[in-house]
Amino acid sequence: MSEGWGESRRKTVVWHDPLVTATAGAGLSGVDFLVAMRDGTMAPAPIAELFGFKIVDVEHGRVVFECTPDESAYNPIGLVHGGLVCTLADTVIGCGVHTTLGVGFVYTSIVVNVSYLRAVTKDSGPLRAVGVTTKPGRRVAFGSAEIVDGDGKVVATATGSCLVMKR
Repeated sequence: MSEGWGESRRKTVVWHDPLVTATAGAGLSGVDFLVAMRDGTMAPAPIAELFGFKIVDVEHGRVVFECTPDESAYNPIGLVHGGLVCTLADTVIGCGVHTTLGVGFVYTSIVVNVSYLRAVTKDSGPLRAVGVTTKPGRRVAFGSAEIVDGDGKVVATATGSCLVMKR
């Protein structure tokens, strides 16, 4: 450690094998797959464990996730890195689309467009992200996201599209 860098901190990251989850979820509809994750009967994605994303609500065409960022997500200017917010937006857009898919179908992001409206810090409180499918599709589906801080202030909005494909 270099002089003047301050106290070093540690964070341990634990995750579960994503292929076990993917294999177990192959026989479920998208909404049932996400409900199983929310209820803890299926392991969350490693990225969700890394950033502390938790599924709060799931229904057809809509999901809600929460996370509470800490300093480990800071950029060099003392704010939560926009990449965490973008990942949260991409996650709820994709999972919102996933809730509309039947057994045997998966998705991947094509485009995500994020508008950052307010800075996020560890003092912003839990972030709540709502993802809504705006247009389901057989090949391409579209969604939107809104992320609010602990005071209910919008910190970011996003739109995105997902490629829908057979598993």
